[in-house]
Amino acid sequence: MRLAVTLIALVAVLFVAALVTGPADIGPFESLLALIAGGEGPMPLVMREIRLPRALLAVLIGGSLGLAGAAMQGYLRNPLADPGLIGVSGSAAFGAVLAIQTGLAAAFALGLPLAALGGALFGVFAVLVLAGPRGSSLTLILAGIAISALAGAFTSLVLNLAPNPFAANEIVFWMMGSLADRSMTHVWIALPLILAGALMLATLSRGLDALTLGEDAAEAMGISLRRLRLTLIFGTAAVVGASTAVAGAIGFVGLVVPHLLRPFVGSRPGALLWASTLGGAAMLLAADIAVRIILPARDLKLGVVTALVGAPLFLHLIYRTRRDGL
Repeated sequence: MRLAVTLIALVAVLFVAALVTGPADIGPFESLLALIAGGEGPMPLVMREIRLPRALLAVLIGGSLGLAGAAMQGYLRNPLADPGLIGVSGSAAFGAVLAIQTGLAAAFALGLPLAALGGALFGVFAVLVLAGPRGSSLTLILAGIAISALAGAFTSLVLNLAPNPFAANEIVFWMMGSLADRSMTHVWIALPLILAGALMLATLSRGLDALTLGEDAAEAMGISLRRLRLTLIFGTAAVVGASTAVAGAIGFVGLVVPHLLRPFVGSRPGALLWASTLGGAAMLLAADIAVRIILPARDLKLGVVTALVGAPLFLHLIYRTRRDGL
């Protein structure tokens, strides 16, 4: 209970901080007043069309990536598992890169996110075909790695064949991940899929707790491992695909947040789901605030900040895992 209150309070504080942080030279109280009261002038427009969508997307994407990471680690019983393990983020990124390369993103405002969602959908079905309806966890991992490698290879090919350096730069910058210049349209694109995926993943709590006793014990308790696996795949695909579609590739949230919060929930996978949802939202809000504070005059990418924070923690996790194994 104390952890829940702390995380909710942290998310609320960071959400307000994200709303009042920006290049505009105006105080926090005036910013919030402009958001709530509205009216004429540029400030209400900035608050409602720029800062509010950005903060909402940080909560949605961070929370969903944290939730997917906790669910994936609980199912595979491996703290090194990541939501991108099933190849959805790579295939979504490839769909977005194709939209940029073919000019669809420039010709149609929603071309890029829709192409990314199409890529994610193709990726999840490819993983299901490769892994099979009754495949093991190892088969699922291998299928995801294969799809990720294939999507990465095609993305590199598109970069190699880019007609000019400007197109290549646009692709590279998009793949770094960012919430800048997003509008409420992007929120409405991502919201249905993220909510649907989050609801599916939230139902896995009992099954993930049962899996800690082993697959045979979980089946004896009435858990359908096939249904659990399919729910995990489709739920993760929905949240990761939608997140990648509107924000690009943002890594390490689903890996680091469950690892940090696991000791506070007694290492119970079911309890870790809601904790990682709140923790992921807090992490991405904090990272997006840092993007605007550290180099306000430069377009520092959100994925770069999460990687700079997440990579050292990931290395620490590897070191600790090796030490405990010894």
